[in-house]
Amino acid sequence: QMADPFLYNTGERSHYGCLGHEVQIEYLKAYVCRPSFSTDKAVIVAHDVFGWRFPDIRYIVDLMASHGYITICPDFFKGTEPWKSTDHWADFPDWMKNHDPMKVDKEADVVLKYLKEQCGAKKIGIVGFSWGGMAVHHLMLKNPQLAAGVSLYGRIVRDSEERYNLLNPTFFIFGEKDHTISLDQIFLLEDKLKQYCKVPYKIKVYPGQVHGFAQLKPEDMKPDDKPYIEEARRDMIDWIKMFV
Repeated sequence: QMADPFLYNTGERSHYGCLGHEVQIEYLKAYVCRPSFSTDKAVIVAHDVFGWRFPDIRYIVDLMASHGYITICPDFFKGTEPWKSTDHWADFPDWMKNHDPMKVDKEADVVLKYLKEQCGAKKIGIVGFSWGGMAVHHLMLKNPQLAAGVSLYGRIVRDSEERYNLLNPTFFIFGEKDHTISLDQIFLLEDKLKQYCKVPYKIKVYPGQVHGFAQLKPEDMKPDDKPYIEEARRDMIDWIKMFV
């Protein structure tokens, strides 16, 4: 059996009492949390391989809502099984074939329509983690309705010019010790964005951090990592506040 490539222990997680609620939007289920005051700004959260019900991702939804955004995490897996920490990594490539982060356009449109028509959202951003970070990178190349994006440790794929022509401001967050994404790939991304990207972008690498670092709940953080996790979250929220 391969070693777990994410070094991301989902086993001993504290439970999290969510602040939001679940809704059905057309054929999608979603988790929504609203701020305490009314607003026309919204953020979509794209979950990682563990899916829309994973407590860590719901924590992030609630966090974004606490900063004044109607925040929604739809089930991008459309009711199919998310990856589980008990699954075998040898099966991961096959699982990924059926869960392609580049095939999220239809779901994004359904959610955007809901946010505009049902929630009165006028300006909408997106943040995504790991699998969701890849989805964000894709959507920021394709969907002009998304005013800004933050992609957190989405694996960097398919080197072609159209990967860099972002439509709106996008921020890429990486961990220095993420062994699914090499620093070489990150430097290449930076070079290419300099060449092709016509909108504001930013790339930042957080020292000593592994894949999945930024969505840990406070009680699950190691003291050494805590400052970097908090900084990454602050940076993510600041980017959204700047453009959404």
